[in-house]
Amino acid sequence: MIRVRRPFRSRFYPLPLSPPHVPPSSPSSLSPSLWRLQPTFASRQRPLTEECPASSALQRRWPWRWRCWRRRRRRQRQRRSSGSCQGQPAGPLGGPPASRGAAPRGSMAMNYNAKDEVDGGPPCAPGGTAKTRRPDNTAFKQQRLPAWQPILTAGTVLPIFFIIGLIFIPIGIGIFVTSNNIREIEGNVFMYYGLSNFYQNHRRYVKSRDDSQLNGDSSALLNPSKECEPYRRNEDKPIAPCGAIANSMFNDTLELFLIGNDSYPIPIALKKKGIAWWTDKNVKFRNPPGGDNLEERFKGTTKPVNWRKPVYMLDSDPDNNGFINEDFIVWMRTAALPTFRKLYRLIERKSDLHPTLPAGRYSLNVTYNYPVHYFDGRKRMILSTISWMGGKNPFLGIAYIAVGSISFLLGVVLLVINHKYRNSSNTADITI
Repeated sequence: MIRVRRPFRSRFYPLPLSPPHVPPSSPSSLSPSLWRLQPTFASRQRPLTEECPASSALQRRWPWRWRCWRRRRRRQRQRRSSGSCQGQPAGPLGGPPASRGAAPRGSMAMNYNAKDEVDGGPPCAPGGTAKTRRPDNTAFKQQRLPAWQPILTAGTVLPIFFIIGLIFIPIGIGIFVTSNNIREIEGNVFMYYGLSNFYQNHRRYVKSRDDSQLNGDSSALLNPSKECEPYRRNEDKPIAPCGAIANSMFNDTLELFLIGNDSYPIPIALKKKGIAWWTDKNVKFRNPPGGDNLEERFKGTTKPVNWRKPVYMLDSDPDNNGFINEDFIVWMRTAALPTFRKLYRLIERKSDLHPTLPAGRYSLNVTYNYPVHYFDGRKRMILSTISWMGGKNPFLGIAYIAVGSISFLLGVVLLVINHKYRNSSNTADITI
């Protein structure tokens, strides 16, 4: 007795609506009861890869169906990425190409999902080239460039810390001691003026200038850059030099006197030239071309708003007047910090037998033209000599000593930790 099971009714594979096709070679005496068994047996067989169910719920109940569906999706992505659709007819909705000798099924349009395009890239059009998101097969994009990566171990890291400490600490001590020894007034003496709470490093302040105008360009002289606003024009005339930096130039006058035994003070000679950088004096700053009369070269321009004199009257010396005036050039080189000093004058040593500034009482005469009270600033005058490292600046020595000390201390701490735990196999026991 043969027991007939009811066909497996899956919501993914409905039963056929017509009896299966019987090949001509099969016997014609096949009874209807026999072909009714075929759906039952076929439902227990594994379907082809093109008919795998696409449902994540089947992963637990029918693992073989889930694996089959994953293989199908993987092949579809490979076809799209490798350009398999080039020169082949595309499937429905731009999907994978149809099987050879078979017409595309309508179920493909029903199971279409936009996620297929994200996983495998955008589908290609019929007769077109497959598009892919895969990077080019180059050494740069595939990250195959030669590289060197150091292996940090105790034997390589600890010596580096100790070497840095042993080098930086002596250098810092030498710089600090040299800076503090700049006290005696011997050799050439430099006179500085200092300002506090004045931010020359402001972005718009630094940009407020016209380098072409300062270099003597005739077109920029009469038509300054828009970066100079609001100090670009005044009284319908272009300002020379334009910009906020030039408008705020320091214009106090400092005079130094030696008070001797008699009541009459002796003035100290202060040199105006030689205080600016050579590149600024001869390359970046130039007067406009023209005749010998400097006033004619600046014809058609006006002075900055806060200046008392025009630019061609800054000095009586023609080699130190106009845009090449060294006081003006020194001021135009902006400072990086709000508290700064700038070179004002140079006191040259006359002979080796006499000091530049002999011991005695001195008097400083200041012509107050530069107000600082409205931005809560302060002014000061500094007399200093220089050494092999320049003027007095203890910050560099302190920085070297601090970095060297920290490096040496870290080396000692890591050496102790390495000596204590180097024989331990479990590095997770180390706690910091």
